[in-house]
Amino acid sequence: MKLDKFINRPVLSTVISILIVILGVIGLATLPVTQYPDIAPPTVSVRATYTGANAQTVLNSVIAPLEDQINGVENMMYITSTASNNGSADISIYFNQGTDPDMAAVNVQNRVSMAQGLLPAEVTKVGVTTQKRQNSMLLIFSLYDESDKYNIEFIENYAKINLIPEIQRVKGVGDASVMGQDYSMRIWLKPDVMAQYKLVPSDISAVLAEQNIEAAPGQFGERGNQTFQYTIRYKGRLQQTQEFEDIVVKALPNGEVLRLGDVATIELGRLAYTFNNRVNGHKAVTCITYQMAGTNATETINNLLEVIEKTEETLPAGLKINVAQNANDFLYASIHEVIKTLIEAFILVFIVVYIFLQDMRSTLIPAIAIPVALIATFFVLKLIGFSVNLLTLSAMVLAIAIVVDDAIVVVEGVHAKLDQGYKSSREASIDAMSELGGALVSITLVMMSVFIPVSFMGGTAGTFYRQFGITMAVSIAFSALNALTLSPALCALFLKPHTSGEHGSKKMSMVDRFHTSFNAAYDSLLKSYKKRVVFFIHKKWLSFGLVAASIVLLMFFMKTTPTGMVPNEDTGTIMGAITLPPGTSQERAMEVLSKVDSLIAADPAVESRTIISGFGFIGGQGPSYGSAIIKLKDWEERSTMQNSDMVVATLFMRAQKVIKDAQVLFFAPPMIPGYSMSSDIELNMQDKTGGDLNHFFEVVKAYNAELEKRPEISRAQTTFNPNFPQYQLDIDAAACKKAGISPSDILSTMQGYFGGLYASNFNRFGKMYRVMIQAEPDATKNMESLNSIKVRSGNEMAPITQFVSMKKVYGPDIISRFNLYTSMKVMVAPASGYTSGQALQAIAEVAKENLPTGFGYELGGMAREEAETSGSTTGIIFILCFVFVYLLLSAQYESYILPLAVLLSVPFGLMGSFVFVNGFGALGSIPALKMILGSMSNDIYMQIALIMLMGLLAKNAILIVEFALDRRKQGMSISWAAVLGAAARLRPILMTSLAMIVGLLPLMFAFGVGAHGNRTLGASAIGGMLIGMILQIFIVPVLFVVFQWLQEKVKPIEWDIMDESEMEAEIEQYSPTK
Repeated sequence: MKLDKFINRPVLSTVISILIVILGVIGLATLPVTQYPDIAPPTVSVRATYTGANAQTVLNSVIAPLEDQINGVENMMYITSTASNNGSADISIYFNQGTDPDMAAVNVQNRVSMAQGLLPAEVTKVGVTTQKRQNSMLLIFSLYDESDKYNIEFIENYAKINLIPEIQRVKGVGDASVMGQDYSMRIWLKPDVMAQYKLVPSDISAVLAEQNIEAAPGQFGERGNQTFQYTIRYKGRLQQTQEFEDIVVKALPNGEVLRLGDVATIELGRLAYTFNNRVNGHKAVTCITYQMAGTNATETINNLLEVIEKTEETLPAGLKINVAQNANDFLYASIHEVIKTLIEAFILVFIVVYIFLQDMRSTLIPAIAIPVALIATFFVLKLIGFSVNLLTLSAMVLAIAIVVDDAIVVVEGVHAKLDQGYKSSREASIDAMSELGGALVSITLVMMSVFIPVSFMGGTAGTFYRQFGITMAVSIAFSALNALTLSPALCALFLKPHTSGEHGSKKMSMVDRFHTSFNAAYDSLLKSYKKRVVFFIHKKWLSFGLVAASIVLLMFFMKTTPTGMVPNEDTGTIMGAITLPPGTSQERAMEVLSKVDSLIAADPAVESRTIISGFGFIGGQGPSYGSAIIKLKDWEERSTMQNSDMVVATLFMRAQKVIKDAQVLFFAPPMIPGYSMSSDIELNMQDKTGGDLNHFFEVVKAYNAELEKRPEISRAQTTFNPNFPQYQLDIDAAACKKAGISPSDILSTMQGYFGGLYASNFNRFGKMYRVMIQAEPDATKNMESLNSIKVRSGNEMAPITQFVSMKKVYGPDIISRFNLYTSMKVMVAPASGYTSGQALQAIAEVAKENLPTGFGYELGGMAREEAETSGSTTGIIFILCFVFVYLLLSAQYESYILPLAVLLSVPFGLMGSFVFVNGFGALGSIPALKMILGSMSNDIYMQIALIMLMGLLAKNAILIVEFALDRRKQGMSISWAAVLGAAARLRPILMTSLAMIVGLLPLMFAFGVGAHGNRTLGASAIGGMLIGMILQIFIVPVLFVVFQWLQEKVKPIEWDIMDESEMEAEIEQYSPTK
């Protein structure tokens, strides 16, 4: 190839590189930073409330009609819904990857409005809300009262009025929800007084409707030829408690009026008494902010933190803000780790190159090439719209190995020429490049062709691979550009020709002595290497046996190595879910939760803790659920034994000892935000028979018991509980008719006293709040309280107990559906040492054997994605990669046979990488090391390392074949061409492989943040490279001999007439003498 232009014009070469670097720096400065590329499926949630209804009622009257309409909206993946006893209905619709979330929300909204007519009036009055939801929580923070002097209503509303509106305006925030309640004017009725005056709750709401209203009475003097014009103003909605007390309810016969204050106590209270929060033991209100789809998470979090800091300055004395979970902490820490690894790798590579080349100047050339290629890559990432994330950064670390490669090949080629006695480094560069140019281009194409098919994958895994593959391909392209322009130009400038005979005279320094001994050692190694190659060439069957064995082993390992998606890392946050016995009251729940709180506080690794009662991350909402968010201290401040897995385990053990009357679970939040709360496998058991819930529950319990017998599964449990104590109300219709009242009168009276009515609105603090009517808590505390409740029949009041009977029943607190069938969620945790892939296998097998007909399961969350993307697609990708490489090489060598010499040597490396990962996995299953090492699996990181290895190993083989072919064309016998070609490439192959292995060592022994993924990457890449290289340098020459012989049978070789002086000696020495 004609590349003298770049060598003769060094300024041109350097300008090209400087330009690339400038563009790269601009790209780097403007790229968004995220943890993982945006892969969570777009979700739309539909919410409605039916005050006072139980779960079954909500399911029948609200969810069923809505789901029927929504089902099948375009691009829908699956639909889930829950109905709970506090009257709330929640439907989530998950869409396929790549659906526009706004369109999805609009489509769902249209479907919902079709169902509006079928919903109960109470539901439509409050409204059905549809909103697109980004599931990834960006930030969880709490406003808490350190001085314990404010009441909870004040704290909640301070947050709602002064803090949340600010937060919602931050760019990139999709939603900010408060685990707390608005103010509300509570009208606590006294049933006995009401009965004396012959009143029922509906009378009170009627009075509110006529007296608490906004009105427009008009104006005086409009067009009446007057000087002035006055607007008439009505006092409008009431604001103060006092005003509500003065509302006139009815005129009494003795000429007095009855006011609302006489039949009820009125206070400014909370809308509903459901949530209670504590932070580090103080009263608090917790806010969760969600990310809007397609925004930059990191930037949003930083803006949020700024807003929070600004607010902190103006908070009332004693209030403080505590951030419980910040997605950025882990992100920054892991990016920091990756950058540290980059620098370590760079230095280690530098040292390896220096040992081999023994000359500071030549070492500088690869050292300049690395940053140029890596920085340039950022520019292209910016163009194609990627972000800087853990994947693209890991790709950069791996790319170092490849970039160095190209540069080393060039420098080594020029060195070889100078060793042969060239007098000018410029001439040496030009000649070396004419030999190497072709090889470099083919290497680059092969390496890129390995990464291109990867980017065609669909689904979540596809998004991952695409980020990785394209980043690698781009940096390889830039490194080739470097190797063809900048490196040779620098060689011509920097390298000096050897001057003969100067060594004898000088006294040898320490460095020189090391160099001399190193070179002597290398020369003897080279001699023995040639002998070994000759030995292998004579025993061809041995080589082919090895190739076959490696392929068989590879297949075996691919079957047995556990698979996974993304390894779980220590993110510095732990979630807890507390489930109390059914029917627990709120006060009792708070006692148990404070026990849990003090238990968590006792752990030295914990920095802060937030406890929320009334809300469960896994269970649902209601007094018998609670949650904990635990923030651990910074990674630097924790010892190795305090990683999150250890903390989870110790907390779990302690909780089991101390807390007898609740089920306490701790889990790490999932690695990829947006799927589900925990990192366990989420099974949705479905009852397609539409039968009895209790029977369904028995089936699920039996299935879970069978699952837990399997070694792959540590626990399978469901939070569903059909044993919540309930009372069933029956109305005696006959008695009603005789008394002349309708059953609906009874129900509305019951709802007014026990359930609560949303009667009207009022304005205050610049917001609108609701007025709620309900009997005072003392009047509704047990069964006996029914006796004081009366209904009105005609003009008389009759005790309600004449018409109704109550009986004790048990039922669920929450009913869920998945894809329109009643479902129960089962969380399955894989046993340690097993991965999610194996657990999914076990789940399927047990289901086949033990689930009765009419019952099935579907996966939800991350597990669903994993099941869809595992195995099959990856296999296809690997085959595609092989085919691409084969075709490119065939074109290069003008032969369909010779490329097999390259391809058959690749399985060794792939096998090596499986050997290493399995080895580490085995070490990890020793109990003592388990917590420190964790298990390894064939996850995304490993598959990426494998794909990269295919390229690198093919490259080593290409170099050997290329050089052997040159020697053959000059007339050597095939065997000698193979031996000498291999010998000529031994030094660069050893150098590049060692440089890569040493460069990735810091990854393989990573500790701290993001260690699991890095370790998998490091181990698989190093294992593959080491074993692959050792076997390759012996086997490739043999394969070359066999396939080249075959090729020449097909098409005899055309000899090159070359006047290569330095070859003549070799040719005379080795030419066949027969």
